[in-house]
Amino acid sequence: MTILSSIKYPGDVRALSHEDLAALAGELREEIIAVTAKNGGHLASSLGVVELTIALLRAFAPPADKIVWDVGHQTYAWKILTGRRERFATLRRHGGISGFPRRDESPCDSFGTGHSSTSISAALGFAKARDIRGMSNSAVAVIGDGSMSAGMAYEALNHAGSLKTNLIVVLNDNEMFISKNVGAMSKYLNRLRTTSAYTRGKRDIEAFLRGIPFIGSGLSNAARKAKNTLKYILLPGVLFEEMGFTYIGPIDGHDIAALDDVLERAKKQPGPVLVHVVTRKGMGYAPAMQKPDVFHGVGPYDRATGLPLKKEGPPTYTEVFGQTLCRLGQDDQDIVAVTAAMGNGTGLNQFALMYPRRFYDVGIAEQHAVTLAAGLALEGFKPIVSMYSTFYQRAYDQVLHDVCLQNANVVFAVDRAGLVGEDGPTHHGVFDIAMFRVIPNLTLMAPKDENELQHMLRTAFTLPNPVALRYPRAAGRGVKLDENYETLPAGRAELLRRGDDVVLIGFGPIVYSCLEAAEELAARGVAAGVLNLRFLNPTDRETVLAEARRTRRVVTVEDHMLAGGVGSAILEILADAGATDVRVSRLGYTDYVEHGPIAFLQEKNCLNADGIVRAALALCGEKP
Repeated sequence: MTILSSIKYPGDVRALSHEDLAALAGELREEIIAVTAKNGGHLASSLGVVELTIALLRAFAPPADKIVWDVGHQTYAWKILTGRRERFATLRRHGGISGFPRRDESPCDSFGTGHSSTSISAALGFAKARDIRGMSNSAVAVIGDGSMSAGMAYEALNHAGSLKTNLIVVLNDNEMFISKNVGAMSKYLNRLRTTSAYTRGKRDIEAFLRGIPFIGSGLSNAARKAKNTLKYILLPGVLFEEMGFTYIGPIDGHDIAALDDVLERAKKQPGPVLVHVVTRKGMGYAPAMQKPDVFHGVGPYDRATGLPLKKEGPPTYTEVFGQTLCRLGQDDQDIVAVTAAMGNGTGLNQFALMYPRRFYDVGIAEQHAVTLAAGLALEGFKPIVSMYSTFYQRAYDQVLHDVCLQNANVVFAVDRAGLVGEDGPTHHGVFDIAMFRVIPNLTLMAPKDENELQHMLRTAFTLPNPVALRYPRAAGRGVKLDENYETLPAGRAELLRRGDDVVLIGFGPIVYSCLEAAEELAARGVAAGVLNLRFLNPTDRETVLAEARRTRRVVTVEDHMLAGGVGSAILEILADAGATDVRVSRLGYTDYVEHGPIAFLQEKNCLNADGIVRAALALCGEKP
């Protein structure tokens, strides 16, 4: 019988000896590695917090105590130990458990997460709710050092420090987020990690002062309150203390005995406490320890070697984007790339190596990334901000106010647009069309394939206004890539196939599903046209109206929410033109989409060729 199999409830870890806890940590790592090797997932971060997870469950008692995990991609051990071990093999599979905390999955998941830097705010909310009700449970935020580059974390720290309520913030310092940490906070934490005198100095000085007869206690209290040079030299955690927190650390995050001691001290300390824990991403699995950025998020892999189980195929849209940008940057010295801790994921690594003076990774600070680009654009440069679709949601005000209202010539590369698969609803990029298309002077476009992506990126840098270019997390179609880039006529759609019975309008790679559906419809005697919309805002109203009026039947297809999306835009065009005799069927998403394989999720939502065929036949009065 394994130690892990004896854990029936979260509190069971409290009864284990430290020898058993070390064995438990090893068994947890084995379980995490075995499941992620099959299912993929966020491996390195979850391996890094195994001991910390055990220590938290020894010190606190969820769900009464509220533990809020920032981002949440490091919670695999937490899921296993809080009643989900039997289902852990279903991790990230459709119908299985999520890769992130979910309130509807377990009462121990006190707050649903998926984006960074929210934990301190949420935990403070739990803490104040406790205070209002006169209760005594603990509220704990577990936040990574990467998330400390985002402004929201400091807004919460600032508020918590002023409220003086009991709150514990565990700073999990592993020196990494998706890409390597950047910025002044990263350097500051590095100084704390390397200043061994911190804890020793604080304790020794207080003990020495208290040992002085008659006056020692007063001197100790005075020294604690004094803002003198000695404090700043010996207590490098003073930044957090000046914000109103008691700082404890740095602590070895893989030493459960030390964590037990520190967390018990933190529970007894009145007011807000910050516990600085140092961990190593990928701990216990050599490939992940050697390349923690690669193993931040992985697909299925060979656990013996760590190599991905990936079939050879065409390059991804992200790879083509990165290659194209490098070529454009060679010819145009004004092109500057900006990202928010997504240099690897957005394909900017090669650009960063080739043009280091024109590349900025600002850390997890999406709002800053966008406004930084606005400043660069207003000084005559051509900045491109490259981030995942879901993270543009965090910078919408900056896109609208700082860039578009001032007509700053910024290009927004919207990676991971549409469904992203197993990461689920916090990461699906299905809201960006609605966000972007309502902005008057922003041009929104999407390529049908990787070759058109090249031309659209070139086109984006020629336009005199802000541009958003959306493309999916997927391999390309395998089409031939043109050597020379073209400038596409802005706002012009591409009629790929003419049909007299119905027109299928697609935006992005889903156009190929429309083409496949048109072939199937032809076999049934229905002549379907296919329109590759390419641009929204401006939209090719002339072509849309011509095809709609000729067929009087339109099916819009989009890898996006129906509300505010492509179908909405087409309906607006028809309504404004008084084309009341045109019947429209819209295909897209109507609710949050759960995690699962992209092809399966699209089929479930009628966004594959069969679904399009059924919608078109229904419009034509034919039986599916």
